[in-house]
Amino acid sequence: MITLGHYLIVSGMLFALGLAGVIARRNILIIYMCLEMMLSAANLALVGFSRFHLSGGLPDYTAQSLVFFTITVAAAEVAVGLAIIVALFRTRQSVDTEVITKLQG
Repeated sequence: MITLGHYLIVSGMLFALGLAGVIARRNILIIYMCLEMMLSAANLALVGFSRFHLSGGLPDYTAQSLVFFTITVAAAEVAVGLAIIVALFRTRQSVDTEVITKLQG
C-alpha cells in the first residue's frame, strides 16, 4: 500500500533534483525547467498531504483544489518566462547565464 511517506520521498527527490539542476546548470532553459520541477514536487507533497488528511472519514480535497490554482499560475509563469528567455536570446544571442548577467551592451 502506498503511504504518505512514499509521496513525500518522491516529492523530496524531485525537489532535490530540481535544486541541484538550478545550482549546477548554466543554461537558463534548463534552470527554468528545474524550477518547474521544484514547483511540481511541492504540488505532489500538497496532494499527498491532502489525500491522507481525513476529515469525517473522507479525504480532505481542499488542498487539491489549491493545486489546480498553482498549476494555472505555473502555466502563466511558463508563458511569461519563455517570452523573457526568447527576448534575452534575441538580444544576447545566448542562453548562458554568465553572458546574460553582464551589464555591458
